[in-house]
Amino acid sequence: MQLKIMMPKKKHLSASRAPLILFLCQMISALEVPLDPKLLEDLVQPPTITQQSPKDYIIDPRENIVIQCEAKGKPPPSFSWTRNGTHFDIDKDPLVTMKSGSGTLTVNIMSEGKAETYEGVYQCTARNERGAAISNNIVIRPSRSPLWTKEKLERITLRNGQSLVLPCRPPVGLPPPIIFWMDNSFQRLPQSERVSQGLNGDLYFSNVLPEDTREDYICYARFNHTQTIQQKQPISVKVISAKSHRERPPTFLTPEGNASRKEELRGNVLSLECIAEGLPTPIIYWIKEDGTLPINRTFYRNFKKTLQIVQVTEADSGNYQCIAKNALGAIHHIISVTVKAAPYWIIAPQNLVLSPGEDGTLICRANGNPKPRISWLLNGVPIEIAPDDPSRKIDGDTIIFSNVQERSSAVYQCNASNEYGYLLANAFVNVLAEPPRILTSADTLYQVIANRPALLDCAFFGSPLPTIEWFKGAKGSALREDIYVLHENGTLEIPVAQKDSTGTYTCVARNKLGMAKNDIHLEIKDPTRIIKQPEYAVVQRGSTVSFECIVKHDHTLIPTVMWLKDHRELPSDGRFTVDKDHLVVADVNDDDGGTYTCVANTTLDNVSASAVLSVVAPTPTPAPIYDVPNPPFDLELTDQLDRSVQLSWTPGDDNNSPISKFIIEYEDAMHEPGLWHHQTEVPGAQTTAQLKLSPYVNYSFRVMAVNSLGRSLPSEASEQYLTKAAEPDKNPTAVEGLGSEPDNLVITWKPLNGFESNGPGLQYKVSWRQKDGDDEWTSMVVADVSKYIVSGTPTFVPYLIKVQALNDAGFAPEPAVVLGHSGEDLPMVAPGNVHVNVVNSTLAEVHWDPVPLKSIRGHLQGYRIYYWKAQSSSTRNRRHIEKKILTFQGSKTHGMLPGLEPFSHYTLNVRVVNGKGEGPASPDRVFNTPEGVPSAPSSLKIVNPTLDSLTLEWEPPSHPNGVLTEYTLKYQPTMASRQVDIATQGWFIGLMCAVALLILILLIVCFIRRNKGGKYPVKEKEDAHADPEIQPMKEDDGTFGEYSDAEDHKPLKKGSRTPSDRTVKKEDSDDSLVDYGEGVNGQFNEDGSFIGQYSGKKEKEPAEGNESSEAPSPVNAMNSFV
Repeated sequence: MQLKIMMPKKKHLSASRAPLILFLCQMISALEVPLDPKLLEDLVQPPTITQQSPKDYIIDPRENIVIQCEAKGKPPPSFSWTRNGTHFDIDKDPLVTMKSGSGTLTVNIMSEGKAETYEGVYQCTARNERGAAISNNIVIRPSRSPLWTKEKLERITLRNGQSLVLPCRPPVGLPPPIIFWMDNSFQRLPQSERVSQGLNGDLYFSNVLPEDTREDYICYARFNHTQTIQQKQPISVKVISAKSHRERPPTFLTPEGNASRKEELRGNVLSLECIAEGLPTPIIYWIKEDGTLPINRTFYRNFKKTLQIVQVTEADSGNYQCIAKNALGAIHHIISVTVKAAPYWIIAPQNLVLSPGEDGTLICRANGNPKPRISWLLNGVPIEIAPDDPSRKIDGDTIIFSNVQERSSAVYQCNASNEYGYLLANAFVNVLAEPPRILTSADTLYQVIANRPALLDCAFFGSPLPTIEWFKGAKGSALREDIYVLHENGTLEIPVAQKDSTGTYTCVARNKLGMAKNDIHLEIKDPTRIIKQPEYAVVQRGSTVSFECIVKHDHTLIPTVMWLKDHRELPSDGRFTVDKDHLVVADVNDDDGGTYTCVANTTLDNVSASAVLSVVAPTPTPAPIYDVPNPPFDLELTDQLDRSVQLSWTPGDDNNSPISKFIIEYEDAMHEPGLWHHQTEVPGAQTTAQLKLSPYVNYSFRVMAVNSLGRSLPSEASEQYLTKAAEPDKNPTAVEGLGSEPDNLVITWKPLNGFESNGPGLQYKVSWRQKDGDDEWTSMVVADVSKYIVSGTPTFVPYLIKVQALNDAGFAPEPAVVLGHSGEDLPMVAPGNVHVNVVNSTLAEVHWDPVPLKSIRGHLQGYRIYYWKAQSSSTRNRRHIEKKILTFQGSKTHGMLPGLEPFSHYTLNVRVVNGKGEGPASPDRVFNTPEGVPSAPSSLKIVNPTLDSLTLEWEPPSHPNGVLTEYTLKYQPTMASRQVDIATQGWFIGLMCAVALLILILLIVCFIRRNKGGKYPVKEKEDAHADPEIQPMKEDDGTFGEYSDAEDHKPLKKGSRTPSDRTVKKEDSDDSLVDYGEGVNGQFNEDGSFIGQYSGKKEKEPAEGNESSEAPSPVNAMNSFV
């Protein structure tokens, strides 16, 4: 019995209550043969080429020639070779040997022989009883590095400003050499926009200067294959200084003429070159007519004189224009580029494993320019002359097999070729009749922790492909529960294993040739738990501390308990003692502080728990002074790498409180000088830290120590460390694509900050293409901005968008693709089939048909209903119709209109709404609301009340809500209290009059007592229109003098006391009747007392019409006496 503990990731394929039977149908593609050694030993298999030399094999003539050909098959294949199309008899050549069990040839030319003797085209064949596989045609050619032909070179003399071409003309080698120019000191000659080397190796001067004079212009050719360098004879150049040199417009040194042609193969590097002469030195520009240069594949070399496009495709064909320009003019040259293509695979044929009677296909599909021709071979022989097979039918690039038999086994070769190359692929058809085999070892035992997944393996093979069925228990009942999942490879998965999942499971594999089964045993174990965890402890130096760790586990599993300190093994110190459940540390010192972890392991699981030990000083007498730590010092940077550095420091004094951690900060002197950022934190016991760095940052570091009392001051800054520039690690975030106009796409993103740029020259490559089309990505490199607008887009089309960061060092990783949309436009179509269902007098339901999605031309926001109540002609003249709007979100096709007025005539229409606005309105729909309950009368008044009757008047209701038919009058007697104006009640008026009279009497009495009861006889001396005379007051009693006239009861005229000079003498009485009464209102009764009314006014008033409109006021009268 074997024990397996397997907990792979689960993959749910099916879970149903049906029996767990796996039916794997034989598809057209190949049946995979498991790489089981026992199985492979028994199964016959046609040969397969596994390794071979390259098609174009350039060899070093100084070393032995090794031509590789490795193959596998059952039985092992035998090997043979052809050379230049004829059989190559290895046994007849003593210099050629074949590796045992292999087809690899070794030609021993180091002892004797020449490499040129073995030039040619070689092909290897691997053959066994099931067929023959062939290799590519391997062309063997020795490398060549010939010498320069000797030539006598004359000195070149020319004037300052003229153009010059120094020819190189290297010898033809295999492979072609690499050309460069140096001087006698083996120093490369400086190149610039003025002086540069062409693709042909020549050295071009747009114009010469006196400093170009030298004797040692030397062209070198390096042949990499043989590691040799050949040298041309030095060229001498003398430039004569001219007092004046005429400036001239550009002309091309290469290529010649106004146009040229260039042909390149797909996948190669397309190199286009334009070198011009002129004075001043011309500048070269490149454009592609009727197209744009592919940004991510286009590179400029040789001071923009060479345009290179890597991984060239057919789409790169076209006219490329180079423009040479200086201050005197510009010229251009058009290079017509045609991209051809050697054959490349679309679908390469795959091996087929079939059972007798089954069907299958081999597909060989390739493309190229021109279109490649497809030809088939059978076991290395053209299929046209191969033996016929009734189960085989050829249809161009496809071979169809039907009802195959074992004799149909063979190796087929597909050859796709055109004038630029060929592709050759071997694919075998292996017809096997094999009964089921179960490859998993019998009686394997699986042990799984409860509540975790259990996966029981049942690897199998058979031809035809078997079906798999699982059973549990001795009774052999098929598994039908939902909790089981069967994978394609036969594995049975129990997603959540429980105790009752324990038992024996049987895997059964069946096909028409037989049946095989295997028993698998499953045991479910209890999980391991720490039921008593170690606890945080603070102890003094020299004392003992104990940590407890009690583990509970499955009784059949034997746990091992291990203690760690700061995630490392415990120190080998006798002070540390470990027993069953405890860790004891005696004579604790400062180094013992840290994190202690208890780890419990079984063969199936592990758990851990940790606690921190803090060591403090014993309490001294007197008590020590506790404080924050002193700052660390002696910072040092070591192991300086591009992306990391090690920082070490010496801690300052902890001031009697252990340092719990160190905080490391950094300053970027390049991007944010003077600003410190948090880098990391390390435990207090650690004095070194491996710091992760970002490229292109000028780092300085400082360290702060932390204890229970706080944080120390920062240390002195470390030395500065500038990291190298690198391509960005990340791309911009928050990438969005939204259109601001119907014909554009606005791409926005959150740009990288300076710290994230990783180098100078930060830019962004913005790429976009339509989501639902086959267009290639369109890209644009923009500066360090956050927005790019694509114009000329169709309206509201989904686009795939990505924004990639780049700098002078390269590109960031491939960015994520986000979905955006070009700009929206107003919807084109109105909702149709609008109809209204009146629910009641105030509520109606509106239905409509949705508009076609394409006509919305934007994000559907919803539908909007405009509705309004019809107005009478008089009302319409007074004000505009008030339209109401209700919006229904999303794709709803109905909505309710609440708050309608009863008995009203309404009109409505519906419009679709997107992010741009509203579409056209649907045709107006008219509906009427039924009558409703009227509102109350606008007013109700009681007029002409009498003791036994009253009259009611009212106004009609403001909202009749229908045709009024009648009014209902309701009334009832009530005894309820009501508020009454007290000022209008009779009893209150009488009471106030009595109070006023009493006050008046008291005032009169007081007045009489003040004047000792004297009378005021008054005589009217003159006519009513004459001024009265003032009588002198008696000196003895201060009373007024009496008039001789006996008419005592005539009214006293105003001003009767006032002298003619409008003054009052000092000895005159201050009391004047004029002060208390006015005109005819003032009268005396029989005893001479004044009974007139008092107004309290002292100004003169007209004699007539001077009665006060105010009620008599005793208060005013009293105020007059004050």
